[in-house]
Amino acid sequence: MSNLREDAVYIGRSVGKDEAPQYLPLKWGNRHGLVAGATGTGKTVTLQNLAEGFSEAGVPVFLADVKGDLSGICQPSEMQDFFIKRAEDIGFADEYKPQAFPAVFWDLFGVQGHPIRTTVSEMGPLLLARILELNDTQEGVLNIAFRVADEQGLLLLDLKDLRALLHTVHEQRKEISAAYGNVSPQSIGAIQRALLRLEDQGAQTFFGEPALELKDFMRTDMDGRGNINILAANKLMQSPRLYATFLLWLLAELFEELPEAGDADRPKLVFFFDEAHLLFNDAPKALLEKVEQVVRLIRSKGVGVFFITQSPDDVPDTVLGQLGNRVQHALRAFTPRQQKAIKLAAQTYRENPEFDVAKVITQMGVGEALVSTLVKKGQPSIVQRTLIRPPSSRLGAASESAKRMAMQASPFGAKYDQTIDPESAYEVLQKRAEKAADAAERVQEAATKTKSAKRRSNRQSVGEAAVKSLVRSVSSSVGRTIARELIRGVMGALKR
Repeated sequence: MSNLREDAVYIGRSVGKDEAPQYLPLKWGNRHGLVAGATGTGKTVTLQNLAEGFSEAGVPVFLADVKGDLSGICQPSEMQDFFIKRAEDIGFADEYKPQAFPAVFWDLFGVQGHPIRTTVSEMGPLLLARILELNDTQEGVLNIAFRVADEQGLLLLDLKDLRALLHTVHEQRKEISAAYGNVSPQSIGAIQRALLRLEDQGAQTFFGEPALELKDFMRTDMDGRGNINILAANKLMQSPRLYATFLLWLLAELFEELPEAGDADRPKLVFFFDEAHLLFNDAPKALLEKVEQVVRLIRSKGVGVFFITQSPDDVPDTVLGQLGNRVQHALRAFTPRQQKAIKLAAQTYRENPEFDVAKVITQMGVGEALVSTLVKKGQPSIVQRTLIRPPSSRLGAASESAKRMAMQASPFGAKYDQTIDPESAYEVLQKRAEKAADAAERVQEAATKTKSAKRRSNRQSVGEAAVKSLVRSVSSSVGRTIARELIRGVMGALKR
């Protein structure tokens, strides 16, 4: 009997009295999941197997490749001896064949794959405010700025557009405050500083055109297998705020764009976020609340989200409670915190009378895991100690030639690889500023000419006044002389 089923992803075979194949039913793939375990216990193999299984079932997959060791999924397995031995141990030898899967490589920085971009407008003020950790007052000012952009027909594509808009709002804050409420220079300054922090992590490459069309994440190949979209995240994880920005935007956009799907026979898309603890560490409360909300709601759109991390307590309880499918690899119990984490992890499973979960978690070898998935009407299965099947694709990084061939064969290079910078808010406001400056210069020139004319007019008036004064003086003098002469003549005549 074949271990492979059309309605489920084959995970491996349980060990113990009742050896049986373990599956993750496709029907419950949108109920999210967790793959946890200490470093070196086999999480990457489990992640790779799940991705292969979903892809084989026609479900597109998205992987955040933090360590750079998932790209090998585009090449067939090298069939190492220990994988062949494991396939024999679980009764999978006849079905275990090397196989490459359709992979598409992406990179927010556009170096190791096709660039992923969105626009500031698509991000929206509410999500952007949470990413920037703005308070209520600052968030209100950001909302006003977006309203001003809408009313003035300004496209907000990249960060320079948003900076130009904030500058304009600052310059016109008196008029804008009268219409929408107080816009203080302090709030605008706080938003600009927060943008600078985000920009320092490389966000300027994330915002812009051409923006990603989410349907391009949800394609299948000519054989009907779901594309496995691999995001190069080794550099991205050094910028956790940008990673969180990308994650939230992606899930929020999917929630808004996809129609309600309910519990279909299989998911529309499945996400795997590796090293999830890096995402949640020191995350602001508002960000965690948004992640919880999106994870809770997006399953109704047919999207599954799987978090891969070292320990279950790396994931907040509000998110952990929504992860119905669990694969728990070995944990270490060297510290009190680790011992507590093991006890908490054991309590989340449906008990198996054959073994003590808390003890087994510390005793499992590499490639073993405790598996519990949703079955029947969505209830968790009894936890089983399971030997995980070997992957059909290559374990580890792909060769450079294989990645290059995958990139050349990708249909998305012509669409996304070149950045486009169309006229948007920055250019429009720059032109307005230039026109205003030209107008001001013309007014200044006119004023200068007027003043110059007045000065010349004033100088002519003084000269005329001097001439008139001289004329009046001469005229008066001549008049007085003539008068005296006349008087003298009259008096002389009278005297004679």
